[in-house]
Amino acid sequence: MMRVRRAIARIGWALSPYQLVGRELTSEPGVVLGAPHTSNWDFIAFLGVSWYYRVPLKVLVKKSWMRGPLWALGKALGAVAVDRAHPGQVVEHLVAQAEQGHSFKLVIAPKGTRSPRQYWKSGFYRIALGAGLPVTLAGIDAGRRQVEVGPTIRLTGDVHADMDRIRAFYDRFDGVHPQLRSDPRLREEDS
Repeated sequence: MMRVRRAIARIGWALSPYQLVGRELTSEPGVVLGAPHTSNWDFIAFLGVSWYYRVPLKVLVKKSWMRGPLWALGKALGAVAVDRAHPGQVVEHLVAQAEQGHSFKLVIAPKGTRSPRQYWKSGFYRIALGAGLPVTLAGIDAGRRQVEVGPTIRLTGDVHADMDRIRAFYDRFDGVHPQLRSDPRLREEDS
């Protein structure tokens, strides 16, 4: 199945107005940040990254998207439903899975919505730090027409220093709809 997906991804990238650039996505367990999240096309782009590099990704999606026939499709594509009323439960569940030795590569849109917002959601940070998982930075930029897989970093627990490293990477990405971009900042940085 992965060979078929890889072939579809190769055709998709060849026909896409966007180029896939940067580092190779590895299959090592970890968290992948997909930012800036300004369009639902981001999901298609990261699905293309996953299939191209033959790395199955788990993707956090709104619970409302996982109903009816979309449930089966979502599960097949690696979707993990998030109840926005209780997001901490997902964080605790994923950290527990990692601690029990379950291997996964999780892609998260840390802004949590396509609309502009003052802060990113900190779930990615808590999952990566709590489970000891590395974080791979990946971005989408309409101006350059690129989807880039960037560096993989280890979080230190110093939220300011970690976020400065993350901001340094994402400063040059505007997303698909630049007017919907938000600066990478966690509420914890202002506490």
